[in-house]
Amino acid sequence: MKKLLNWAVFLSVLTTVPAHAADIEAKYAKSCATCHDAGVLGAPKKGDSSAWQSRLKQGSDTLLSRVQNGYKNMPAKGLCNDCSEEDYIALIKFMSQ
Repeated sequence: MKKLLNWAVFLSVLTTVPAHAADIEAKYAKSCATCHDAGVLGAPKKGDSSAWQSRLKQGSDTLLSRVQNGYKNMPAKGLCNDCSEEDYIALIKFMSQ
């Protein structure tokens, strides 16, 4: 029974992670890509590790606060009004890689 339970947990993780990743990619495309794909108004470009490095060093609490409240040219919530804190953190990670 224990092997069956572990297998069920493993399968549930496999099915939820890609769904969450796809959800984050969709939220990025809908809310973030306009600025972060092109670097509009100083937004760090998606995948530009050097631009993201200094920001990531500030810590997730600082970055999360800036996304939720707005910072410089970025509007509050980064135009993703239905994002949770976990979504914002996942979006930051997605953009910084």
